[in-house]
Amino acid sequence: MITDYVVSHQAEFWLVFGFAMLAIEVVTGFTTGVFLFGGLGALTTGLLMSFGVLPETWIAGVACTGISSGIITTLLWKPLKNLQNRGPAEKDNSSDMIGHEFVVDNDITMNQPGSTNYSGISWKVEIDRDAGIDTIAAGQRVSVSSVEVGVFKVKLSQ
Repeated sequence: MITDYVVSHQAEFWLVFGFAMLAIEVVTGFTTGVFLFGGLGALTTGLLMSFGVLPETWIAGVACTGISSGIITTLLWKPLKNLQNRGPAEKDNSSDMIGHEFVVDNDITMNQPGSTNYSGISWKVEIDRDAGIDTIAAGQRVSVSSVEVGVFKVKLSQ
């Protein structure tokens, strides 16, 4: 029977159980770490039983899985939390076009962007939120403060 096989092959059971828990973690995206740390604990138990460090009994298996899961959780919690708490990567606004100055052809407001042609491309022109102004009148000289795909963020030239 299956139960007889599992009882007589505890090391293999804990290894399969550990990999199954890790697979569930990956497939479901269940990010609380229960399956991750439990799966790592079960793998540890299976390995210790395979090498003969632990006896192949249910009591030893359950106890070792619980203890090793707790130890692994303690060791990995802070590094994994730090990875999770990283904010979004800062925008890389480095570009040869930053600092480029030109005269706007039409009025621009925060809600109504303008456009300009530069290097054969029609660029959308928006007021940079950090510029401290809400309107730029046609004919004023502006400089590019950041660049996004197809968009110049501008402020008044000084």
